[in-house]
Amino acid sequence: MSLASSFSILRHRAAASAAPLLLRRFRSLPIAARQQPNPNRQAAPSRNLLKAKKSLKEFSSLAPVLSLEDSPPLTESQAIGVVAASQANFMRVIVPKNDEPPSSGTFRGVELLCVVRALLKKIKRRVMVGDKVLVGSVDWVDRRGWIENVFQRSSEILDPPVANVDHLLVLFSLEQPRPEPFTLTRFLVEAESTGIPLTLALNKTELVDKEIISSWKARLRSWGYEPVFCSVESGHGLDLLAFKLRDQTTVIVGPSGVGKSSLINALRSNPYDVTEGGNWFEPISGSKWLEDQRVGEVSMRSGRGKHTTRHVSLLPLSGGGFLADTPGFNQPSLLKVTKQSLAQTFPEIRKMLCANESEKCSFNNCLHMGEPGCIVKGDWERYSFYFQLLDEIRIREEFQLRTFGTKREGDVRLKMGDMGVQQAEPRLEPKKHRRQSRKRINQSILDDLDDEDDDNLLDEENDPILRALRNKNS
Repeated sequence: MSLASSFSILRHRAAASAAPLLLRRFRSLPIAARQQPNPNRQAAPSRNLLKAKKSLKEFSSLAPVLSLEDSPPLTESQAIGVVAASQANFMRVIVPKNDEPPSSGTFRGVELLCVVRALLKKIKRRVMVGDKVLVGSVDWVDRRGWIENVFQRSSEILDPPVANVDHLLVLFSLEQPRPEPFTLTRFLVEAESTGIPLTLALNKTELVDKEIISSWKARLRSWGYEPVFCSVESGHGLDLLAFKLRDQTTVIVGPSGVGKSSLINALRSNPYDVTEGGNWFEPISGSKWLEDQRVGEVSMRSGRGKHTTRHVSLLPLSGGGFLADTPGFNQPSLLKVTKQSLAQTFPEIRKMLCANESEKCSFNNCLHMGEPGCIVKGDWERYSFYFQLLDEIRIREEFQLRTFGTKREGDVRLKMGDMGVQQAEPRLEPKKHRRQSRKRINQSILDDLDDEDDDNLLDEENDPILRALRNKNS
């Protein structure tokens, strides 16, 4: 045996004999001494640090909610303005100069071309024309920026989408196209549901005689409205409209072809003729959205207007204020109108309820459809229109209840972060691009086939001819 091999054997024997001794000594040590320190383990946070994080929870990375009266501190690359036009993902924001408020009727400002912050889209905070917004990362040379936050709105309408509206102008024409009473009622109900003061105007008086104007005037007065008759061609009634729209943000709504863009061009003066105390702003070089609005002709085949205006934009008026030119549409959605609130959008029903203040309907949820003890009678012209709209809203509400239910999740959720501190993050929509499984597709096909078989059996049972043949054979 060599000398190296003998030393190896002695070393192994010594280690084997010393192992039990080391184990007994380790067991005799206290528990705190046995544990080895973990270099990757974080130290326990102090109480002061936890209190500081708890106090800063409200200053989340999400965009905070700003009211119209708030005036957040601004840096040199930030500004507060009003969205004047929207097209695709680009917003044209009017920022005032010399720290003047953007809502005043005589401010002078500059135009910025902005995009919307992606976080606002994730938390479903929509940016609309007329919104008061906080613009950041402003490039004052190239007139660029991005919208960081949106202030709360004083009012909002969905058709068309405009915020902070002071006045509504419902515009129809007496001819080309002729007004349809039910369509006019839908527009008036949509306007009444917003709670914003409205004015009803009828254009193209030069195409009809005085008898038709008198008949429509008496008819609309019976509905509870005082119409304004005007003509863009002759200029009749434009001074009265300009007085009503002065120093306000007004939205014109109505079907296509009634002359909304023509009326705006007539009410506006030369936007480039800027004088001292004017209310205009310095536009971006090459900007065309503030020029005269394009006007289209009425279709000779259908008798209706063509869709000329495709985007919503705020345009300044010569007497102060803004006028929103909106795309024409023939069927308002009435999404904000419910079964209980529909009656309050008809001035005829409001007049009946106010005239009988001592008497009330027998039921608190009366829909004024002839229920026992209802004080609303059916001797007015638009009573049939009220029935049609009530049926439409009832069907829509039942469909929404079956499809979406009553539970509505918020746009922001709280997530537990480090040190046990809750953090706010946007609630994203579920992925809708995933392909449906073949098992579920096949099951849905089988369910449809079973439903068709059941329908066929019911049809055979209810068919008298098949029933007579079956009885004859038996």
